[in-house]
Amino acid sequence: MRAVRLHGTRDVRVEDRPDPTIIEPTDAVIRVAATCVCGSDLWPYRGADAVTEPMPMGHEYVGVVEQVGDAVLEVKVGDFVVGSFFASDNTCEICRAGYQSRCVHAELMGAIGTQSQLARVPLADGTLVATPGIPDPDLVPSLLAASDVLGTGWFAAVAAQAGPGKTVAVVGDGAVGLLGVLAARHLGAERIVIMSRHADRQSLARDFGATDVVTERGDAGVARVKELTGGLGAHSVIEAVGTQEAMMQAIRSTRPGGHVGYVGVSHDVMIPGDELFFSGVHLHGGPAPVRRFLPELIDLIWTRTIDPGKVFDLRLPLEEAAQGYRAMDERRAIKALLRP
Repeated sequence: MRAVRLHGTRDVRVEDRPDPTIIEPTDAVIRVAATCVCGSDLWPYRGADAVTEPMPMGHEYVGVVEQVGDAVLEVKVGDFVVGSFFASDNTCEICRAGYQSRCVHAELMGAIGTQSQLARVPLADGTLVATPGIPDPDLVPSLLAASDVLGTGWFAAVAAQAGPGKTVAVVGDGAVGLLGVLAARHLGAERIVIMSRHADRQSLARDFGATDVVTERGDAGVARVKELTGGLGAHSVIEAVGTQEAMMQAIRSTRPGGHVGYVGVSHDVMIPGDELFFSGVHLHGGPAPVRRFLPELIDLIWTRTIDPGKVFDLRLPLEEAAQGYRAMDERRAIKALLRP
């Protein structure tokens, strides 16, 4: 099969790799219908995360089941499936509490790589969710979004307790932040503020339900959110970047008693204890338990209630994956979809 590997900083190659096989009886092998480049893939691409040897890339995927292990009972050959970026058994105590990304048997799909023609999915029964049938082609991008960025944005909005009567601020105008806007709107938020300096992303945010745009960053951005909220700050803030500036901007934009849902992959974030103590702000986040939300998200997409696939503004064949990485790195694309 053909698959993407990162050989070093900004060195993306599409190479021949052995076809995956069933290793454990709980595995499935799927033929990937669509995959994509994630904002988190840009950390190693840019050299922020060390690459010591060629590494498989990709953790977002939808496709058709081609093989299943002997212990797989819930999905079958021929099913079109959506899977989370973490494999989970969906039966352990942590999974049953709704935190499948921290399953006691969790496996990170990025270590396997899904920017490929085929992919092995561990713990298939707990990880994969079959759609009601083979989807129309125009639904595939939205179903792919559910595999990570939609599920992550959804978790961020839930963790921030977005809901009726709430003002939600979103720090980060990448795909996760934009779909956090969509989630907050669906959850009933009254006012949604997107913090963005890019006209194309502002436009998509408004399409997803944003009511206000704040172009300032850092302390100036915080001051603007406070101004929009009568000096109090937002009830709910989504942090979808993972940097020190973004985290502090999120905490400082939240009113006392408010909630921050943080899902940006943390890089060197240090929160001053005294400031957090006196903020009175709730913090909740981490790797999104996408599997918790997949059945609901698939239904919303299947019935065309939401259209998160709009976030893919660049669509390329797998062989041109390097172009997708470059476009996202240079902010010429929000998110690149790859078709094997």
